[in-house]
Amino acid sequence: MAQFHVVMTSPFLTPQAVAILESAGCEIHYMPPYPSAEAVAARVAETGAHAVLTRQGPVTAAALDASPVLRIVARHGVGVDDVDVAAADARGILVTRATGSNTRAVAEHAIAMVAALAKGFRPLGHAIAAGAWRDPAARVRDLAGLRLALLGFGPIAQAMVPHARAFGMTVSAYAPSLRDAPGVLVRDGLADLLRDADVLSIHCPYTPATHHIIDATALGALPKGAFVVNTARGGIVDEAALAAALDSGHLAGAALDVFEGEPPALAHPLRDHPLVIVTPHISGVTEASLVSMGVMAAECIAWHLTGATVPAERIVRHR
Repeated sequence: MAQFHVVMTSPFLTPQAVAILESAGCEIHYMPPYPSAEAVAARVAETGAHAVLTRQGPVTAAALDASPVLRIVARHGVGVDDVDVAAADARGILVTRATGSNTRAVAEHAIAMVAALAKGFRPLGHAIAAGAWRDPAARVRDLAGLRLALLGFGPIAQAMVPHARAFGMTVSAYAPSLRDAPGVLVRDGLADLLRDADVLSIHCPYTPATHHIIDATALGALPKGAFVVNTARGGIVDEAALAAALDSGHLAGAALDVFEGEPPALAHPLRDHPLVIVTPHISGVTEASLVSMGVMAAECIAWHLTGATVPAERIVRHR
């Protein structure tokens, strides 16, 4: 008989992570992909969960209250915007993240999106699929000399810098606490960052303060012909404003791995926009990062439930 019950808010966990949990006496209860908040709460109550390992479903106050023995919510990844951290703190429930588990994967995905936008892969491929060939007026852009602006300067943004510099891009960045970074032009504020950016790549956390921080005004502050890349969280960008900036011709393209609502509605204007590259929130889902995220989350659960110490850098507190 299992000593502990763990709800996994997706249908898959790597064998390495499963082995860690099972060795600690845990039974794993999987869920279908992208469960609702209500479904997560119901599953927590049904199983009498001691832990939630969350990957694709929100963990609300209702879920935190659904089991009297719930002790930890471990994020299968880094962002915790789908966990009510304040409510967890108030209930004495630990929240953890897999710090650094997918840094390289997301940075690689973002830089690949920059290259695909500059080289026009989406519109050129769309034209060829429609039966056209090369328009005499068509142009692609050099990566060398592009001005890459990083909004946020955490580990993923930092990992982009050597990739960008290897292609000959100049790199600037803005984050409220950023004062100095080798090889990077540190900007004084968002307006300063946007003013001369050929590519805006978003890497800040999603918080109430950053909700729709990239709105119509911010997009309008970018130079005409700029690109926007978002591998952070969809709610940072006002998607209606982004669609309008693309339709007006002010922006030359965008690449999105994230949407404000996931999955986006079939009729979402950015889902099949001819100037937008979209991927399904998969930038951090490489084989190596899946193992790392799963193992780190499983370790936190196993350690906490068995009385061992969880490393401080993995613990999330409400601010």
